[in-house]
Amino acid sequence: MAARRGFGKRDAGRAAGENAGLHRFAVFTACATLLLIVAGGLVTSTESGLSVPDWPLSYGRLMPPMVGGIFYEHGHRMIATTVGLLTVLLAIWLARREPRAWVRRLGYAALAAVVAQGVLGGLTVLFLLPTAISVAHACLAQTFFCLVVTLALATSPRWRDGGIAEASAVSRIGAAAVAAIFLQLLIGAVMRHDKAGLAIPDFPLAFGRVVPDITSFAVAIHYAHRVWAVVVAGMVIACLVAAVRSRRPGLARTGVGLALLVVVQILLGGATVLTRKAVPIATAHVATGALLLATALALTLGARRIPLARAGGRGAAEAVPPPRGAMAWK
Repeated sequence: MAARRGFGKRDAGRAAGENAGLHRFAVFTACATLLLIVAGGLVTSTESGLSVPDWPLSYGRLMPPMVGGIFYEHGHRMIATTVGLLTVLLAIWLARREPRAWVRRLGYAALAAVVAQGVLGGLTVLFLLPTAISVAHACLAQTFFCLVVTLALATSPRWRDGGIAEASAVSRIGAAAVAAIFLQLLIGAVMRHDKAGLAIPDFPLAFGRVVPDITSFAVAIHYAHRVWAVVVAGMVIACLVAAVRSRRPGLARTGVGLALLVVVQILLGGATVLTRKAVPIATAHVATGALLLATALALTLGARRIPLARAGGRGAAEAVPPPRGAMAWK
């Protein structure tokens, strides 16, 4: 690898170009993954999960007629295949050009996750949409999205040129927010696949009350989703306050974006109920949940990095030098 031989300006420029290309490809893969989550949300929102009853082919063909629910289900499979190929290419690129072992391992983990996701998707069809497998499929999708978002961040020039900061209020609260949002997405997946989205038909009250009678599992999981949304909103506000107090403009902007996303998400959740699960609104609710998770993750990871200039100045005492491989690469 060029980084290990010592190289001149031309080689350094080529290496920088490869780094930029790798970062752009990782960002593209993350965007494609978000599109895949949207496509999966459309399958659920339109109840098209069994429009194609076989797997891995569709009605025994690679390309069935794209009509009715087949359009959503087979379209989802086509996007999933594309994301799988992108992940394979990303893992190979990382294996060949990325000097940091932990980043390479993260690429391999993303590849394993996308393969497992494909298998879960197939099992979901073959076993006729069992709730447990469908929920696992939804949660693994969010986990995979987090992996590729992390790769996109880790391959960025700002990340490569930064130092490691000590744990701060932003990173600690952000990590808690990531866990809380993931739990909320899990509750939402159970609610969605258990068809409990309209178990409580009014909003913002529940059967005209703040605390409804819990008469069934559907009502319980739906109400839990609403209650936990309040918890998530509170943690996002805490993230925003900590990010602003950090006096780091990048973190503050991310905190503001996170707060805006949680407001949009709550409004979409209410609109989903009031419109009786209108397909565009319900799907946007799913997509915004994924964006909320990714933004909280970006805030948490960003809080553990400081710019190189700052690391060499007043913040030097707070910074830990990057791994030896990363120093060699620079």
